[in-house]
Amino acid sequence: MTETHPTPAQVWAEMLEGNARFVAGTPRHPRQDVERRHELAGGQRPRAALFGCSDSRLAAEIIFDEGLGDLFVVRNAGQVISDSVVGSLEYAVAVLGTPLIVVLGHDECGAVRAAIDSTSPDAPALPPRIWRQVAPIVPAVRRVQVAEGTNAATVDAEHVGREHLRDTVTELLHSSELISAAVADGSLAIVGVNYRLAKGVAEPDFIVGAATESAA
Repeated sequence: MTETHPTPAQVWAEMLEGNARFVAGTPRHPRQDVERRHELAGGQRPRAALFGCSDSRLAAEIIFDEGLGDLFVVRNAGQVISDSVVGSLEYAVAVLGTPLIVVLGHDECGAVRAAIDSTSPDAPALPPRIWRQVAPIVPAVRRVQVAEGTNAATVDAEHVGREHLRDTVTELLHSSELISAAVADGSLAIVGVNYRLAKGVAEPDFIVGAATESAA
């Protein structure tokens, strides 16, 4: 396969263009043919790693109009950091040479809603594994409740989702010396993105590193 070494900003610009095509209803479905499949059989060099929620409405290659071999995708409910997530993203960066990590959250997230509901005084206990999955979202819930003066019944779930997205990016940087070093030396950038389910728009919310072209 032919290897290219795009910058984080180039990759993010391409992904934004793909999302714009998806929103407009004019996707190209690039790099999804037989030739591409054969080209990739011997190896991969994805242009971006994407860590997102497992929600069935967030099919990464579709919403960014990407093809086979373009995205190295890691997903779990609520995009919650874990050892397996960090290890997978480190593999994408250190072994596959990926210059960009996109952390993808979204509105109407079931995991965020479960975390919010768990803070109600009369909330029923969640099954243990589900609780362990959503518990890392609860600090964001508590902060928003304090800031808004609200409770589980009235808190703004989208505000919670945005706070959790920022927590996720921050925790990723704190958990991985490899990733934080790559951001520091300019070879990697991280973009936290909020996806709007009804509109199909991927809205950048939180950028670490050089994911946008300099005006100079």
